[in-house]
Amino acid sequence: MAMRRREVLAGLAAAGVVGGGAVIARRNALGGGTDPAIRRREVETIDAPGSDPGTVQIPDPDRPTVLKFFATWCTVCQSMMEPTGEVYDRLGEAVRFLSVTNEPVGDTVTRADVATWWDKHDGRWTVGLDRGLELTEALDASEVPYTFVVDSEGIVQWADSGYKSADELSAAITAAVEG
Repeated sequence: MAMRRREVLAGLAAAGVVGGGAVIARRNALGGGTDPAIRRREVETIDAPGSDPGTVQIPDPDRPTVLKFFATWCTVCQSMMEPTGEVYDRLGEAVRFLSVTNEPVGDTVTRADVATWWDKHDGRWTVGLDRGLELTEALDASEVPYTFVVDSEGIVQWADSGYKSADELSAAITAAVEG
């Protein structure tokens, strides 16, 4: 029994080291620590509820940015709109919210399609396009939905993919901003 317990503890410790290394490698690849994850750039925005056509600077030099990658065909992205809206309503003044689609706008989907989807799913913060996939590549956002919290220097403070409830998202954003 004691031998089995030691084997289990050793296995867990090894998994923690490997997992921790993967987290550190991923964080460094994203720009955690001292290397900025993304350089300042302009993101094209579209005319949709809560969003004006033009551009926004990312990262925002005055406050952290919640950057969400989505696609109009993604059902999980659709289900994330309500909890993201709740968190936006709570934190929207202290944090910039920017949702970005990396779909081939102009080919298989139009700006009007994105704006219609945005309106239908109660989007009310800025929505942008990553037409050249520069932001997608810089952050290695290989799936949707993918959420990043980026500080004003461009350093990724938190990143995760998949569905998040309003409470999970709010806690992650708050911890990243405060910590």
